[in-house]
Amino acid sequence: MEDVRNGDSGEDARSSDGDESENDNEARGGEKEEEGNDDVPMHNQGQTDVSSDDDEAPEKDESEVELERLVFGDSLGFKAAVQEFGLEGGRERAWGGGEETDEDEDEDEEDRGDMNDIPDQDLFFFDSGPVPTPGVKGALVTSTAGEAESEDEDEEEGDGRRQKPAWEDSDDERLVVSLASAPRLRKLRETEAEDVITGKEYVRRLRRQYQRLYPTPEWAVQASGKVGKRKRTRVTESGGEESASDMDVDEEEEEDDLSTQPLARLLKDADILARGTARGPAKRRKLQPGVVTVQRLKDVAKRGPSAITSLSFHPTLPLLLSSGPSSTLSLHHVLPHDLHSPNPLLTSLHLRRTPLTTTAFHPSPSDARIFLSARRRYFHIWNLATGTIEKVSRIYGQQHEQRSMEHFSLSPDGKFMALRGSSRKGGGVVNILDATTLQWVTQVRIESRGGVADFCWWGNGKGMCVVGKNGEVTEWGVEVGVVGRWMDEGAVGTTVIRLGGKSGREDWLGGDRWVAVGSSSGVVNVYDRRAWMEEVHSSKDAKAATTAAADNGNLPTHPKPLRALSNLVTPISHLAFSPDGQILLMASRWKQNALRLVHLPSVTVFKNWPNVKTPLGRITSVAWGRPSEEEEREGCLALLAVGTEMGRIRLWEVRC
Repeated sequence: MEDVRNGDSGEDARSSDGDESENDNEARGGEKEEEGNDDVPMHNQGQTDVSSDDDEAPEKDESEVELERLVFGDSLGFKAAVQEFGLEGGRERAWGGGEETDEDEDEDEEDRGDMNDIPDQDLFFFDSGPVPTPGVKGALVTSTAGEAESEDEDEEEGDGRRQKPAWEDSDDERLVVSLASAPRLRKLRETEAEDVITGKEYVRRLRRQYQRLYPTPEWAVQASGKVGKRKRTRVTESGGEESASDMDVDEEEEEDDLSTQPLARLLKDADILARGTARGPAKRRKLQPGVVTVQRLKDVAKRGPSAITSLSFHPTLPLLLSSGPSSTLSLHHVLPHDLHSPNPLLTSLHLRRTPLTTTAFHPSPSDARIFLSARRRYFHIWNLATGTIEKVSRIYGQQHEQRSMEHFSLSPDGKFMALRGSSRKGGGVVNILDATTLQWVTQVRIESRGGVADFCWWGNGKGMCVVGKNGEVTEWGVEVGVVGRWMDEGAVGTTVIRLGGKSGREDWLGGDRWVAVGSSSGVVNVYDRRAWMEEVHSSKDAKAATTAAADNGNLPTHPKPLRALSNLVTPISHLAFSPDGQILLMASRWKQNALRLVHLPSVTVFKNWPNVKTPLGRITSVAWGRPSEEEEREGCLALLAVGTEMGRIRLWEVRC
């Protein structure tokens, strides 16, 4: 029984296996038939005709099949497109059923070999727009070689060397501008029939039209003409040559030197500006005592970061120099009558950790240097002609007597620079340097208890007056040394001394007439040197007076002041004579509104100015300036600049 069952079951199994194999063969046959049909969609391939209980997927209509062909494509469309491209390119090889020959295979291998030798950067290019078609209206116009050279010449104008533009717009080459489309652009055409130009050509013509309407100023043309076009070279240690421009770059990178190249371009032709303002001696207008006409002008600076401790007018240009403990030097253009921008700031210079105490222009109109000093062992020289800043750090042989450079004065002829020494041993010393080479020349040593209080150059620059704190004044000449000494009457802590006016004798004590000496008690003694001359000549009969005067350089040892001014009660910090010597200004920084104007030769204080409403504040610096020719014709006598503790610089005009 068991065997029979097993046999039956084996037959059933064999029959079932046979049915499954038949079904598999039918499925394979169906797949082969579908593979042979190229029109069957890709997603139907691989399906069998095995019947199942599931519902069959609906057939796709023509629109759906067409959409799939457009989106995904088909093999027939792809091959037809490739074959068409090959025919258009002039290829003889047919895509589809053609066979490649051995020669074609060799050519392909050679091409691939050539491509392997080409660098990667040469395999690609940037599309710069369509290729210009000649003879077609509206096509891109390429610039000629002459236009390119003209553009290079425009870029080279200014400083003699080509400057690389900071930014270039690539769209300018593809841009097309029609000159006939707008009436305002027709004036840019070179011929009447011209219409379309490129963007670069459009920019070049706009620049040319602007230069026609607003030509380059004469001073700018002369400035650009003076720039040297030859580059100096030097032989380096390695034997090669290095250009001057490379030298400048290397020095700036290695030493980080200070420079002000933009200002150098602005004021490189200072002599040209000077010619516009230089003039001969002004016509002398006599000022009456008692009342003075003072007109307030626009302030030069409203408020600064620190007090203004130094003010200086340029000898010929309308420039005002100011500085203070903020380590910043400012250069203003004195233009008080301009309604739009009065007294504009030209530039400023900041020296780190250098609280400036004294700054001054070089007295010579042909020398464009500015001297700056602070309570340091060095001082700086700013050359406006080149834009460079030189640092002078020591005086060889005099380091122990010159530990600070904070107080200096340039001689009126511009030949010497005097520095007040810091040593008090032996009374005090003033070191004299050559203003050009900055080398030590000589020194003035006085015998005064407490050291040197102040000094002032003679009008001709051939000597100076040095006053000690005990009131003794030493007259010293560059060529002859000490000329004589005299005592200030009633001196109590002398603080400042100034010279002014003309005595009529240039060969005697510099030709200065007035001597003003201020003290810590607020008293200012005014002396007249012309009276000293008359006193010496009138006392020739007396042998004793003559012998004493001859031994002292024909100077009285104890002269009498013309007048002692006691209008101020605090120490005198500033004394200044006007350019024509008719006004003496005296001021004290220790009290608000402590300023007075004194008329000369009457030596009387003007009673109407300053008054209670005059906004002076605490005065930290003063300076007299010479007006322009036009202002002189209108009655202006001098310009007065006053710096305050709040950083303001106020400007007044003294009229007669």
